[in-house]
Amino acid sequence: MANRRDSRIEPSFEGPPQARSPAGLSVNEEDRVVPSNRKASAKRKPAKGKSSRGGRGRSRRGLFGVLGRLFYWCFVLAIWGGIAAAGIVIYYGAKMPAATTWSIPDRAPNIKIVSVDNQLLANRGMSGGEAVGLHEMSPYIPEAVIAIEDRRFYSHFGIDPIGLSRAMVTNLLGGHFSQGGSTLTQQLAKNLFLTPDRTLERKVQEVLLALWLEHKHTKDQILEMYLNRVYFGSGAYGVEAASRRYFGKSARDVTLSEAALLAGLLKAPSRLSPARDPKAAEERSQLVLAAMRDEGKISAKELTSAMSAPATRAPSYWTGSENYVADTIMEELPDLIGDVRGDIIVDSTVDLTLQKLAEQSIRKLIDDSGKKLNVTQGALVSIDDSGAVRAMVGGYDYSTSQFDRASEARRQPGSAFKPFVYMAALEAGRTPDSVRNDAPIKIGNWTPDNYGGKYFGKVTLATALAKSLNSVAAQLTMEVGPNAVVEAAHRMGIQSELQSNTSIALGTSEVTPLELTSAYVPFANGGYKPDIHFIRRVTTTDGKVLYDSGGGSAPRVVKPEIVGMMNSMMTGTVETGTARKAAFAWPSAGKTGTSQNSRDAWFVGYTANLTTGVWFGNDDGSPMKKVTGGALPAQAWHEFMVAAHEGVPVRPLPGTWKSTPADTVVPDEIPSANNSQPAPVPPASVGQQAPATQAAAPVAPPPAPVRAARPAQTVDADGLAMPEDEGATASIKHPVPPGNVGGPLKKKQTSILDILGGG
Repeated sequence: MANRRDSRIEPSFEGPPQARSPAGLSVNEEDRVVPSNRKASAKRKPAKGKSSRGGRGRSRRGLFGVLGRLFYWCFVLAIWGGIAAAGIVIYYGAKMPAATTWSIPDRAPNIKIVSVDNQLLANRGMSGGEAVGLHEMSPYIPEAVIAIEDRRFYSHFGIDPIGLSRAMVTNLLGGHFSQGGSTLTQQLAKNLFLTPDRTLERKVQEVLLALWLEHKHTKDQILEMYLNRVYFGSGAYGVEAASRRYFGKSARDVTLSEAALLAGLLKAPSRLSPARDPKAAEERSQLVLAAMRDEGKISAKELTSAMSAPATRAPSYWTGSENYVADTIMEELPDLIGDVRGDIIVDSTVDLTLQKLAEQSIRKLIDDSGKKLNVTQGALVSIDDSGAVRAMVGGYDYSTSQFDRASEARRQPGSAFKPFVYMAALEAGRTPDSVRNDAPIKIGNWTPDNYGGKYFGKVTLATALAKSLNSVAAQLTMEVGPNAVVEAAHRMGIQSELQSNTSIALGTSEVTPLELTSAYVPFANGGYKPDIHFIRRVTTTDGKVLYDSGGGSAPRVVKPEIVGMMNSMMTGTVETGTARKAAFAWPSAGKTGTSQNSRDAWFVGYTANLTTGVWFGNDDGSPMKKVTGGALPAQAWHEFMVAAHEGVPVRPLPGTWKSTPADTVVPDEIPSANNSQPAPVPPASVGQQAPATQAAAPVAPPPAPVRAARPAQTVDADGLAMPEDEGATASIKHPVPPGNVGGPLKKKQTSILDILGGG
């Protein structure tokens, strides 16, 4: 046992095969489950050259494997992304109306208002300008817009993948949304159909609509629609409105530098508007010019020239007085043609040359004398014999106040109302040679005083009107009755409500400059009352006539002999009376007027060619410094009428009347100066003759001129007595009729934005 134990042979893994036990108890290296690291390493150690080649092969196969796997998963993700995108497009596309029902919405209609010589007065409507064809506008405009907004416009299919990719990369690198990558077609689709919301749904719909636009329209049509609808800031939609807004010219006449400025606004119209930030707008325009040069749209010489001569902007927007006319036309238009459904052209009656002359005459006098005389506002209306308004200025500056004082402000006309008193007296049988006693009279508790308290005794009606004697006008009103005066004024064209009382003789009832001027037109045209109008014709852009004034016949409202007598008397106002500053080479007539404390100063005068009324005053009713109708209004009237009649053949005023020899003049009525309440004569019908004498006995007048002993007063040349201070009125027993300066102003509840919208 011991020997067997001593001779036991253990299995060996180290010895050579021949040393192994013959009994098969030896184990080979191959029989091991886990080979020895040391021996395996030694056994597998290759030759030097063979090992290097094998390493590079395995490295190459690993790189390709990574790239392959990356490509595989990108391909898989692209497929799923495409499926998801298609699903989103289908989902949002299904929410849109059927493509067969899609159509380009109508552009907001523009109302183009032109003068009698076809010059533009104003554009009204939401767009603020007419549509201009691509071939009509300056070629610099589309070139500038394409260069800065969509360089591949003519090569893409409505969507620009390159531009979109670039915008995505820029936004990712910048960490915020700075570029949109939208093409002009996409922008047009958004402007036409969609809201500006930045949502996925809106973007998908924008793409679909852009593809549809490209399918239905040519590139030029798309570009033209875009340029005529896109917003350029400051309320201007379309290139025509923007060109007139910023440069005071049509898009047809825009220069290179101006086109660059317009194109630069598209990035941020409100922020970059030159009306808001001229410096930012100019800097942006420089970028546009550089882009145009890069694209080969302009030469280096053109670039240098445009850089050295930047765009010049109009100093302000809608400052011209012709906009008062445009506003009035917009108010009248619905009654003539109903709703405006497309672009129209309104041929107005206004002569733009006369309009500018009228504006200059008002502004010049206020600039020169306004501060000294406390005058801040003025108005002028000029009407021809047919009733066509040739010029209308509603205030000093339209841009600062759109309230139209010519057609909306009711003010006291003062003595400018007296012609209707005298006309009623002539129709009741008086003549210009009829004599009245110009002396202090008392009517109830009221004593109408002449200017400076000066009286002239026995005077003819012609003299009384020329010198604007208040006592005679009051006497005539009592003779014919206030109702007859009111009827005559309304028949001539006054539309405002008039108070039927004795003080109406001195113009205490408020009227507008437009209606007062229009009521003088029958004196100028021989006794006919035409329809006062601003619109001659309304047509569509393709020439279809929607309205034509037609120039219908005007009814006769005054007999020819009355017109002749009135013109004879009012000629004296200009030749020898209170309006001598208005006289010029043409035969003319008219009447001055001044309300209490010089709150209003008027002159309404006429030739056989034009009837023009002028008013000066203040919106708050504050008194001017002794300004009368024979001062600023007569001067403005003179300047305007001289220029308006230049080169026009001279024509006499209508109607004739010869004065009766002085030795045969028989006064038809001289009421007593002490008569506290004379009985009024019932009003007569138009042209009815009254008895030459009345029962009232003549009273010998005091020597003329005579100054009544009264407290110190300031009396205007045409109107009412005005105490200098409160103490001066204490002893006056006959109070002056109140003058409220037309009452509170009835201002429009509108702004400049409403006008741009045509509201």
